[in-house]
Amino acid sequence: MSASRHGFSPDSIAKHSRLRGATKSHSVCPYCAVGCSQNVYTKDGQIIDIEGDPESPINEGTLCPKGANTFQLVSNPHRVTRVKYRAPYSDHWEERPLDWAMERIAQLTKEARDRDLVERDANGMTVNHLKTLAHLGGATLDNEENYLIKKLFAGGLGILPIENQARI
Repeated sequence: MSASRHGFSPDSIAKHSRLRGATKSHSVCPYCAVGCSQNVYTKDGQIIDIEGDPESPINEGTLCPKGANTFQLVSNPHRVTRVKYRAPYSDHWEERPLDWAMERIAQLTKEARDRDLVERDANGMTVNHLKTLAHLGGATLDNEENYLIKKLFAGGLGILPIENQARI
């Protein structure tokens, strides 16, 4: 029997899901503290789709309007991909690559720690703390990320003001 006898054209039979051959990775929606699970599909290193994960006990595949728009966040041609930087005392902003900004932040963090770390208090007690840097986390950080942040910033760098707006 030919395909046309069943009401399908050869073109229809040849069609397949846009996700065929894609790699599925599990992720968490970046918008709020609910932690909805998402499946991120990639081909050749490019994100081709983001959907709710139907196996998640949290959201069972559903996403709010913001979460459902996550693919637009990633693929929007108007998305800012460079850092805006204004040098001290400058009257204008410059565009810089993200790698430059990350390196600059690391340099400034090291300079502040080298300059401002308090190793001992007035009584000679070892404190190893730094009050001139702070960390503010966000609602999309999970418990594991918050644990690592606390270990790095408090234990590693000695930063005291560590806060999270999600109150976890």
